[in-house]
Amino acid sequence: MNKKLVVRLLGAIMLIEAMAMLPALIISFIYGDGDAKALMMTIGLLLVLGFPLWRFVHPSESNLRAKEGFVVVALAWVLLSAFGALPFVFSGMLPNFVDALFEAVSGFTTTGASVVTDFEGLPRGIMFWRSFTHWIGGMGVLVLTLALLPQMTGRASHLARAESPGPSFSKVLPKMGDTAKIMYIIYGILTLLEFVLLVFVGKMSVYDAAIHAMGTAGTGGFSNYGSSVAAFDSVAVDVIITIFMLIFGINFALYFRLLIGDWKSFLKSEELHWYLSIVCLSIIGITVFTLPQYGNFFTALRYGSFQVSSIVSTTGFVTADFDIWPQAAKMILLLIMFIGSCAGSTAGGIKVVRVALLAKHARREIGHTFQPRKVQVVRFEGKGVEEGMLSQVAIFFFVYIALILAGSFVISLEGLYDVETNLTAAITCVSNVGPGFGQVGPTCNFAGYGPFAKCVLSLLMLCGRLELFPILVLFHPGVWRKG
Repeated sequence: MNKKLVVRLLGAIMLIEAMAMLPALIISFIYGDGDAKALMMTIGLLLVLGFPLWRFVHPSESNLRAKEGFVVVALAWVLLSAFGALPFVFSGMLPNFVDALFEAVSGFTTTGASVVTDFEGLPRGIMFWRSFTHWIGGMGVLVLTLALLPQMTGRASHLARAESPGPSFSKVLPKMGDTAKIMYIIYGILTLLEFVLLVFVGKMSVYDAAIHAMGTAGTGGFSNYGSSVAAFDSVAVDVIITIFMLIFGINFALYFRLLIGDWKSFLKSEELHWYLSIVCLSIIGITVFTLPQYGNFFTALRYGSFQVSSIVSTTGFVTADFDIWPQAAKMILLLIMFIGSCAGSTAGGIKVVRVALLAKHARREIGHTFQPRKVQVVRFEGKGVEEGMLSQVAIFFFVYIALILAGSFVISLEGLYDVETNLTAAITCVSNVGPGFGQVGPTCNFAGYGPFAKCVLSLLMLCGRLELFPILVLFHPGVWRKG
């Protein structure tokens, strides 16, 4: 283990986080809500601790191996969340550190689960920071670091692979730093476009539009209103956010293909076809099942399409209380909570590509029952998939389900909520969705859980955002051995 390299990288991450708090500090000065001190104290602490680590720790070896990559990513996200919680504590918004940590983890992992119960009069600088954690967490803090400090370490792709969602990492340019920059440029342009459209329709203030654009881009779903997007009661707002939630659920490598004029690759993407098919079928199903409840086709379509886009992209914005929908509609939402969106997007979940590979693998194995001698290769995106990749996907799926079951059991030990609440709380945290059913449904939050359960759920959110293994490997003794 190259501990000096790990420490230096963590110092750089702390400096990046201090820089990331500056926009929120500016907002706090503009509105004068008295939260500037809390942000300045946190920024000062990050600089005092981070600068010496980055400036004076010099590792003899700059190449980052896979093991160090996993460790850096896991520890970086824990540190980011711990320091990111401090403005909530210092401002008095969430004086309990466990609550503040839960909110920060939920922000950075783009889960959107919250323990905030009263949104009236909250300082706007701190609330901006709360939503900004979505934006920087969506694309990845380590990816941002690579974009800003491309010469920080050799073999930087280990960082991106450990942090990026999906079974494989799409490196669109030869240099990792250049890939990180182009991804963040695309990310920023799409966020700005949504922000402009939300301001243009005239239902949101500039501040509200910024909050919800960041929440959509990071597929996080934090709102500065207790009733979420429903507070605006605007068809135009619903349509814009619905479209952009789906846009941010698409693999960003495909957007790069569009930029270089390769429309054929975009249109022929098999993962994109699966993704859009799941979305369309889910919208049709929920519209049909909720039609008797709403009594109007367009109303059912409006709320159904918004909530499908919100859940499948794991954003978690709400315009309707889907906890009172028919059971069939709720089951569709539960299924797409598991699936999520495309690999290489800002969304959570198992990912469409893994679900597609599992389905094709299952179909092949069923075929082998009748034709055991036939050799059949699983193909995806026009290419044969290696058996090792299929094995990795199967293992990921098993660990994913096991983590949800274990997590729901552990939080049930508090004895506060029923099975539906505990199970969907674990699902929504591992899948980084936000709202679940029951007492963690769209009109409720996670404030009722005790400190122990909140810590467990925070761990589940981190595991889900980092695709399980970077966090889990921290508990493996072999990671900390020399060599």
